[in-house]
Amino acid sequence: MTVRVYVPSSLSLLRDVVVSGGVGPVPILAHAVTDALREAYAEGGEEEWEYAAMSAAAQDSLALLTEDEPQRRVVIVLDADTVFPVEVSDVTLVEVPEVLPARLVAAVHVDAPDAEEAVAAARGAWAAADAGDADAARVVERCLDHELGWFAAQEVNDLIESLVPVDE
Repeated sequence: MTVRVYVPSSLSLLRDVVVSGGVGPVPILAHAVTDALREAYAEGGEEEWEYAAMSAAAQDSLALLTEDEPQRRVVIVLDADTVFPVEVSDVTLVEVPEVLPARLVAAVHVDAPDAEEAVAAARGAWAAADAGDADAARVVERCLDHELGWFAAQEVNDLIESLVPVDE
């Protein structure tokens, strides 16, 4: 049985996945619907749990953004054969012990252009929020006001070409 995983990324890292042919190196930290999430959010259903895992991955993608790329959160959606829950406060965090071939990409979620200002501010506040700064955490949480768009696997190349500057 496969497990749907949500891998935090950026547009430049997404391009690297396409070029290299896979998501890696291992272990890959991703988010998924886990037993711990189901237990913590028992009143939820499969769609709510998947949304929680995807949102957690989107927020983690802030740490992967660089200044020289579009300030948009990116989540790569794949199916993995094996995942191991990571024992931390985030009940969606899992480790994938194998490289995931790009052909397994089911979809990609990406912020729209109108989210770039909030995402840039959140990227700047990420480290402080992670260290426990409540004000910085509020800045990071503002990203959640922006829904990520959905792109089918066959649209990924066009998405990258339209948004990621090509290094000359």
